[in-house]
Amino acid sequence: MNARLKRCIECVRAKVNFKPQIAIVLGSGLVEFAETIDIHATMRYGEIDGFPISTAPGHPGKYVFGYIGDIPVVIMQGRVHYYEGYSMSDVVLPIRLMGSLGASALVLTNAAGAVNPAFSVGDFMILRDHISLFVPSPLIGKNDETLGTRFPDMSNVYDAALRECAHSVANVLDIELKEGIYVQLTGPSYETPAEIRMLRALGADAVGMSTVAEAIAARHMGLRVCAISAISNLASGMKEQTLSHEDIMAMSAQIGPTFHRLLDGIITGIAREVEQ
Repeated sequence: MNARLKRCIECVRAKVNFKPQIAIVLGSGLVEFAETIDIHATMRYGEIDGFPISTAPGHPGKYVFGYIGDIPVVIMQGRVHYYEGYSMSDVVLPIRLMGSLGASALVLTNAAGAVNPAFSVGDFMILRDHISLFVPSPLIGKNDETLGTRFPDMSNVYDAALRECAHSVANVLDIELKEGIYVQLTGPSYETPAEIRMLRALGADAVGMSTVAEAIAARHMGLRVCAISAISNLASGMKEQTLSHEDIMAMSAQIGPTFHRLLDGIITGIAREVEQ
């Protein structure tokens, strides 16, 4: 294990005595979910030696340790983005830390733009696959054999059994859960209409500025991954509009209560699945 990750683990364990089963990353406008759980402890990223700090609006930048029912979870209340100027190894360090603390599954969330014209603002999409060609791989550089193999398989990044579990929960809650392919671009500028047409031709359903690199790092170290997009806007060129972060945050907050119900149920279902 590299020295930096080891320092981060030691720093957290010195301050918080907690072993999570499920790790969760909350995206833009979705961070309020962390306040709904039974909180055991919180820790700001700045309290962890050598840890990257969230600078994006709407990303408080702290870990929340606690319980959803009797399930021990660790939640990233806000993530670190490549567009903030961090290296990709910085971007995925929080994921590697949560896995090293004991989490066996990772639930990623994000606010995304719809590329598929059949999608609407307010929809939820579970990721079936992704396209990672537009951002650097987090695995570039010397491989850490304590985390995973040099050439990890990515044929089932988003665990099929966890996706099925999510669909079952959504059906019980009567929440429509679409399924599709997500693309991560670097940001921070939004895409042009021509870029969206290109992504649609490639088979993308939604686009954003996060998630894919985190999923790759998680699979590299053996975590089971489930990821959900809250469709907060239609992508550029799909209608006459000017995209703004404020509007996307507002829409994410508007659909937050429904998202919270869905996520709460999915975490419970996933915990049962990973225990089997």
